[in-house]
Amino acid sequence: MTTEHPDREPAGVTSTEISDDQLVAMLVDRARGNDLKLTGEGGLLQQLTKRVLESALEGEITDHVGFDKHGKATNRRENTRNGHRSKTVITDVGPVEVRVPRDVAGSFEPQIVRKRQRRLTGVDELVLSLSAKGLTHGEIAAHLAEVYGTEVSKQTISTITDKVTDGMAEWQNRPLDRVYPVLFVDAINVKIRVLSPIL
Repeated sequence: MTTEHPDREPAGVTSTEISDDQLVAMLVDRARGNDLKLTGEGGLLQQLTKRVLESALEGEITDHVGFDKHGKATNRRENTRNGHRSKTVITDVGPVEVRVPRDVAGSFEPQIVRKRQRRLTGVDELVLSLSAKGLTHGEIAAHLAEVYGTEVSKQTISTITDKVTDGMAEWQNRPLDRVYPVLFVDAINVKIRVLSPIL
């Protein structure tokens, strides 16, 4: 693995000169050169996801406290950064450990990775889809572990399906309106063939 700083562009190249395709090609070439897998545990996609999430979180804390990472508060009573805490979230590319910034006042509410949020993917939708197809909670957990390398407990799967079941029951028991307007539209498509008269 090289020790290049990932935030820096290659020498003599500016970000405006690099197209998205060129950037992707550079990343893939670098990964291949360092024997780094593209997917899976510790792969390129996992590392990119981590960097994007952490960069977004740093932007959020900067916006919250009002100054950049190495900036100074204008007075002592101003809220400031207070280190980070590690958190593992399940993403489409597998589990990713991110460093979530904190503030002294404890008022920072991150949006990209919310407090107590553990999944950033369509895992809920996948669990519901597999459950609807008749898989047991154990089979769903095994499938997620095999395909995504993600350990999702049977309890978590049960919680997901219970949450949806509760929502469906709430919808079924909602109060009904006295009158529902209904509009029926009916039409028929008739092809008419016009014959020319014989002269």
